[in-house]
Amino acid sequence: MPPLAVPGPIPTRSGPVSGLRDGDVIRYRGIPYATADRGEAPVAAPAGRRVFRAVTPAPACPQPSSRILDTLLEGALDGVNQSEDCQRLSITLPADLDPREVVPVIVWFHGGGYTTGAGDLEIYDPRALVAEQRVIVVAVTSRLGLLGFGGGGSGPRHPHDGPPANLGLLDQVEALRWIHASIGAFGGDPATLTAMGQSAGADAILHLLISKGARGLIRRAIVQSPPLGVTAGRERMFRAMARVTRALAPDAATDAVLQRQAGAERASWAFGIRSGLPWGPRYGHVPLPTEAQRDAAWQAVASDVDLLIGTTRDEIAMYLPALPVVAPLLRVPVLGRGLRALLMRAMVAPLTRVVYTRPVRAFVDRHRAAGGRAVRYLLKAAPASSPIGVGHTVDVPLVLGTRDAWTRTSLVPPEAWAEVDARGRAVRRVWADFARTGRVAPDADADACGMRFDRG
Repeated sequence: MPPLAVPGPIPTRSGPVSGLRDGDVIRYRGIPYATADRGEAPVAAPAGRRVFRAVTPAPACPQPSSRILDTLLEGALDGVNQSEDCQRLSITLPADLDPREVVPVIVWFHGGGYTTGAGDLEIYDPRALVAEQRVIVVAVTSRLGLLGFGGGGSGPRHPHDGPPANLGLLDQVEALRWIHASIGAFGGDPATLTAMGQSAGADAILHLLISKGARGLIRRAIVQSPPLGVTAGRERMFRAMARVTRALAPDAATDAVLQRQAGAERASWAFGIRSGLPWGPRYGHVPLPTEAQRDAAWQAVASDVDLLIGTTRDEIAMYLPALPVVAPLLRVPVLGRGLRALLMRAMVAPLTRVVYTRPVRAFVDRHRAAGGRAVRYLLKAAPASSPIGVGHTVDVPLVLGTRDAWTRTSLVPPEAWAEVDARGRAVRRVWADFARTGRVAPDADADACGMRFDRG
């Protein structure tokens, strides 16, 4: 039976919208929250008088193919349109929400290294979280890569060679403003808004906390696997990348933009481990403080934000199947097991500590010392059939996505879904309770989640 039209319209900052009923949820998809020409800061989407039929998923920002997507998440982008007009958000809420009921709002920021992905991918379907836990989930799509984070110039001699920096982050600030202005009409509580993100999405949330114009927009944050160990000391890398892209014509075709983006990423390789995240927020450019001011800025907002933050046990293991020389050897029965064990000891464990575990622990310590509440978690369990163990991204299907979407990928083999779903129900309960209260309760079932919680 096809989805049924939902009576509307719902008033929003960008005009009235209508959506679709899809079983036990109602979806409003692809709502424009902002608009921007290439290389320009976003402005609020104009308020139209006609009802906007919010029934089409948000387009992804134009993006290149990804070895990780092709290897572990193959098909995740199939059928997804791409457009530079990607400043869109989608809202999912319980179908039986009473008009007088007010429920928590969780805003999802997807991962993908600031290069790939989109808010409305099927692997991010929030149906289970919404229906089980009676929350509203808003998925945000914004600019990525060169289009979102390639500006800011290549140094003092060329301060204006290209667009402004941090356009993707500015998009996200505008999305939060839209949500605060409009989500009440859908039954959501903007006063206790929870931002939730994984990987680059998690990193974006931490930078939104200290972005000019965004203070007070996030009350709680669920921060999954932020790569905090590679976000500092990147200015020289950004300048080197900008020297590659500065000659790009403002009206260049999208293919030319992506080609120049690839060239900039090759320029980042000279900067070692930081090149693992070549795009992203640039300090000292609107809306961010300088890098020297960064930690003090996080301390200043700590008491305003309840924080749930953590990592998986083997984060770096995600990248093993994407290594062109190593991957075929890992599939050799005996040799593969020995090689995997060696790589886990010699590469995965130390790099996971450097990029993820230690900086997350330091962030939590600083947050608590500055008067904020923080719970740190470690995901330490994954199905035996997981091709990457407890690696980066194995937490996402515990929170979002459907069986059909995930079992089409290599990350979650079909035989693993029953375990993933059972553990996911426990994790979704903890995540939603945190959105409601800002706490992980003492009786939260850590074993069922496959996690360890540090409440301080």
